[in-house]
Parts: sequence; structure tokens; C-alpha cells
Amino acid sequence: MNNPLILGIESSCDDTSAAVLKGTQILANITHTQLIHEQYGGVVPELASRAHIEHIVPVVKRALDTAQISVNEIDAIAFTQGPGLMGSLVVGTSFAKGLALALNKPLIGVHHMKAHILSHFITHEGMTAPSFPFLCLTVSGGHTQIVVVHDALNMEIIGKTIDDAAGEAFDKAAKMLGLPYPGGPLIDQYAQAGDPNVYAFAEPNIPALNFSFSGLKTSILYFLKKEVAKDSDFVASNLNNLCASIQHSITEILVKKLKKAQQQTGITCIAVSGGVSVNRGLRAKLHAWQREQPQLSIHLAHPSFCTDNAAMIAIAGSFLLEAGITHDQKIAANAKLPW
Repeated sequence: MNNPLILGIESSCDDTSAAVLKGTQILANITHTQLIHEQYGGVVPELASRAHIEHIVPVVKRALDTAQISVNEIDAIAFTQGPGLMGSLVVGTSFAKGLALALNKPLIGVHHMKAHILSHFITHEGMTAPSFPFLCLTVSGGHTQIVVVHDALNMEIIGKTIDDAAGEAFDKAAKMLGLPYPGGPLIDQYAQAGDPNVYAFAEPNIPALNFSFSGLKTSILYFLKKEVAKDSDFVASNLNNLCASIQHSITEILVKKLKKAQQQTGITCIAVSGGVSVNRGLRAKLHAWQREQPQLSIHLAHPSFCTDNAAMIAIAGSFLLEAGITHDQKIAANAKLPW
């Protein structure tokens, strides 16, 4: 099938998203972000699944309208099978299965984290796709991994977090600072006006290529408690420097491990994916590494393809479809879908 039209559906957490892909070109990528969770300081699974039910039909309709195609023109339907929140995944899975059955179109279940990696192959101005094999650091609210990508269908995890993900560390640190959810982008925002070297926090010494952020969070928590006990206005008076220092600590852990992985594997093509990859502190460190090591080829996905979105599901689905891999109606959502 030459340049198939693929409808992608993403519903793994609190973003309801639909995209239309033709070949590697995105014709539409529509995402509805659920704001209801802000008041709770984190995603509430039951509310998330209900919101997906409410928004999935209008989001898909908007994607088709934006792409200026009818639903009957779709050649295949790709959806997030997992991992993610079970209730949220069930909504997207059920919708995709029902639509595929009604239209008699191929159905393709996609692994959410593999889709983040394959987002680099979406055609977009200013982006160049990495060449195989490449190393990919995937950093999001729920996952932190270093992956050797042998090809689009053969990926090997060589390092991962043993506790919290980097995005979770950002959000929890932001909560300690009194910032609203989601706090990771706010830390990035305030960090732009701060000095990253004002405060130092404990850096975990984790063997091999694995990550840990729990000790760092504890270090931040105890430091803030001590300083606030001496000065109740400490956080407000030093917010920019605190955010810059926290961001520096988290991104330094990420980049050090990625450099170690590069040295161990000898792979010179590097990619970074996932919601945390839009962080400006992380991107600055990667650009600096590129300047120091010009033999490296470092690829950063366009920000619109970094956070959870259906465009990445569609491109992952296109690789599977090209390989002849589709699924029948027995496929089910899997919150802990194995690699």
C-alpha cells in the first residue's frame, strides 16, 4: 500500500488525540487536553476515562475535517494499546475496534513508548530522521528509558528508571514548590530566569545505565523544609534559582547516563523523545554535547510530537502496516503492555 491514510488514536493518559497520516506527512493532529485534573494536583484515572468518552468522537471528527477526508477514505486505524491508564486505554481501544469493524479496515495496536521513539520519522520542517541503529532517550511523566533502536520493529531497552520517571520528578518537585499541576513546564519557565548553580541536590549513584529519581526528590524535600523553617518566604524569594537548580539536577542525571550509553555502545546517532524532551534545560545540554562531539548526530523531535499525541501513534502504525502486522478484534487494552 503506497502512502496509506492512517487514522491514529491516542488515549493513554489525559490527552484525547486523533491524527491523520499520509505516508510520513501529518495531515491533522488534534489533541484535547483535560484541564479538570489541575485542581487535584495530578491525573485522576476515573475522571480521565470519562473525559475520553466525552471527547473522542469530536476529536476524531475534527482530525478528519482538518485533513479534509472522509472516514471511508482511511486505509487503517492505529491506536494506543498500552501502556497507560487502563480506563483511558479502554476508551481508545474500544473506539478503534468499533470503527475498524464498521469500516472493515485493518486495526493496528501500538506500544505507546515505541511510538514516542518513532515520532522522529514524521516529516516536519527542520526535522531530520535518525538513521538505524540509534540510541534513544525516552523521557516522559511515566517512563525514563535508554533504548537501542536497531530498526523500527526491533528495539532493546538498555537502561530504565528503577523508581520514578523524570517527568514525575519534575512534577513532584514543582508540587513541593507550591506550583500547580502539571508543574514540569512551570519549572522550565521559571528556570529561564534563574541560576542553575545556586543550589545542589543529591545525585543518585545508580549502577549501569539505570536511573533513579527518588533520592533526588527526598533531597529537594528536606532542603526546602530546612530553609522554609528558617524563612517562610524562602521559596517565593528564590523560585527562579530553585527551579533552575532542580532542572539542572534532573537533566544532568539524564545526559550523564545518555553519554555513558553512547560510550558503551559506540552508536553515534542519538535521539530524544517524550514529553520531557521539550525541556529547554535538557535541550541546551544536548546542543552543548553536540558542539563538543561533532561526530554525533543528535535528533530532537518537534515539540508538537513530544507530548502524548496521535501523530506518533499513526507513524508507528504505518511501520507495522508496512511489515504486514495488523490485529484482529481480540486485541485488548493493556495497562502494562510489555516491551
